[in-house]
Amino acid sequence: MRIDPALVSRAQSLGRGLAVTAGAGAAAGIATAAYGLWEKNQFVVRDETLAILPAGRRPFRILHLSDIHFVPGQDRKAEWLRSLAALEPDLVVNTGDNLSHVKAVDPLLEALRPLLEFPGVFVPGSNDYFAPTPRNPAAYLLGPSKRKGGPTQLDWPRLRSGFGMGGWVDLTNRSQSLVLDGMRFDFSGVDDPHLNREQYAGWPRGTVNQDANDHLKVAVIHAPYQRVLDHFTTEGADLLLAGHTHGGQICIPGYGALVTNCDLPTWRAKGLNDWHSNGRTTPVNVSGGIGTSRFAPVRIACRPEAVLLTLTAGA
Repeated sequence: MRIDPALVSRAQSLGRGLAVTAGAGAAAGIATAAYGLWEKNQFVVRDETLAILPAGRRPFRILHLSDIHFVPGQDRKAEWLRSLAALEPDLVVNTGDNLSHVKAVDPLLEALRPLLEFPGVFVPGSNDYFAPTPRNPAAYLLGPSKRKGGPTQLDWPRLRSGFGMGGWVDLTNRSQSLVLDGMRFDFSGVDDPHLNREQYAGWPRGTVNQDANDHLKVAVIHAPYQRVLDHFTTEGADLLLAGHTHGGQICIPGYGALVTNCDLPTWRAKGLNDWHSNGRTTPVNVSGGIGTSRFAPVRIACRPEAVLLTLTAGA
């Protein structure tokens, strides 16, 4: 059978075109992955200001840490964490997912030691209880993960003890008041909603007519599911602090996050925004997080961050 030379030529041209396209796609994929590996270590501090303090109060600075996902050997991350003490915050708030390896507790505590010199509060995330498991990184883009636990348990009790020995207050399904800079802060925290472990402890109660004195109600959570934001907003929180989303982790420049790994809208994946529920409004700061899962160690258009939130007196 005679084959038309023109048809052969067209097929060869198409094959060369497909090969070039495939090669270009592969090169772009490699370049993107290399950039993501680089960006995951480009740590930044996001500055925010919020006027919610009673009149006459001086500014109060909160350093919000979340999703460190520490792995032994992350020397650059450890050095950066230590350097944050130079900010001299009035309070450190840690919203969970500190670990990503069974041997991470000791080096993480060492990295955070300078920050343990400051008052602090904390709640856990799922990756404080369970080590991450290998999975297709693309599965992150399909929506919230369904994991309810994990085969490898992490030493959360020892990490919690280390935080407590440093003076940080555990808010896991509990509330507590602290006097900071001469003003009462009422904290209420929950265990990780991503694992459906939240139980509401309400706000701390003390003396009769305690609300007549200057105070601020602060809710601390790991995963900012809407049901939890609704609860604390309805219950009169003045500020909510959360993490978990990684800011989307892989974002599209000019568009933003593709997912939040919870039911939070993607445009709220990180930053300071108002949350409305039952006629009430509460400002919510969602941290874009500091780390990644060790099985998906890239960030794209979403640099790792700590948040320095300066509270000032309202009008």
